[in-house]
Amino acid sequence: MHNLDQIVHAASAAFAATDDPDVLEQVKASYLGKSGEITGLLKELAKLPPDQRKTAGAAINHAKDAVEAALAARREALRQRALQARLAEEALDVTLPGRGQARGGLHPVTRTLERIEALFASIGFEVADGPEIEADFQNFTALNTPVDHPARSMHDTFYLQDEAGGMAEGVLLRTHTSPIQVRHMQAHVARHADRETMPEIRVIAPGRVYRVDSDATHSPMFHQVEGLWIGENVSFADLKGVISDFLRRFFENDDLQVRFRPSFFPFTEPSAEIDMAFMSGTLKGRWLEIAGCGMVHPNVLRHVNIDPEKYLGFAFGMGPDRLTMLRYGVNDLRLFFDGDLRFLRQFV
Repeated sequence: MHNLDQIVHAASAAFAATDDPDVLEQVKASYLGKSGEITGLLKELAKLPPDQRKTAGAAINHAKDAVEAALAARREALRQRALQARLAEEALDVTLPGRGQARGGLHPVTRTLERIEALFASIGFEVADGPEIEADFQNFTALNTPVDHPARSMHDTFYLQDEAGGMAEGVLLRTHTSPIQVRHMQAHVARHADRETMPEIRVIAPGRVYRVDSDATHSPMFHQVEGLWIGENVSFADLKGVISDFLRRFFENDDLQVRFRPSFFPFTEPSAEIDMAFMSGTLKGRWLEIAGCGMVHPNVLRHVNIDPEKYLGFAFGMGPDRLTMLRYGVNDLRLFFDGDLRFLRQFV
């Protein structure tokens, strides 16, 4: 019979010299595996005389328990070493300042809208609001836009479907914020129907609008700010003064050049495009269209029961998204609406 103490000592030494868990299992097999030394001794018990088997078996089992105990101890030691190494690698430095909540901020287009509203409020304009799902009358008819006008085409306008899946008659996503002006004028006339002279109307109408258009400078959803001033003695000169003053204050440049080009809009007559000249930056030396404007067409006033012989006024419309691009030097409108926080954090 082999010396059991020597086997236990050799196994314990072999286990202690092993630093790899996989290698440890291979060393274990040489002692406790099917062909291991301890297993071989157990198989040899059958060759011993019956009166020696009990004593020899007890001694072999005792040695086996000692080897298994040494194996378990080494396994635990290697597990603890791996755990400590991982903890050291992933340790947190509790002396560092805590990670605070990220600071939120307004969207750059929202900042522009608030700036526009504040500048116009400083010269007496109120802010009007209205629904984004609009009726055909307010969106087109009341604005002197005939039935055969291209803007009424499905290629330009989002029309809504009814429950049967067909096109809902006269219901659409507004294509501009002019319907807000129509609704405001209707409500204003109704409020002052008993007065001989109607007070002036001086409002701006900011909001989201929708058109079938999408590229680097256009979006199916975008923003507009339209303005309206109706009174007894409102002239095109007032329009030029209001717009020129607004643009110079918005861009903080008293030398800003603004020009008015003759144009056509169905809801104003005469009509003009408003251009602004850039004297510096990447657009230096270029004129860029900023807005459209004109004197409110008599037919528009008639549709809201305002006497065009007694009252007149002007209207204008501009894109705050484009103003935001110019103010912050952004050349792709889609960046504002992609939801990329890396881009938006620049404006916080």
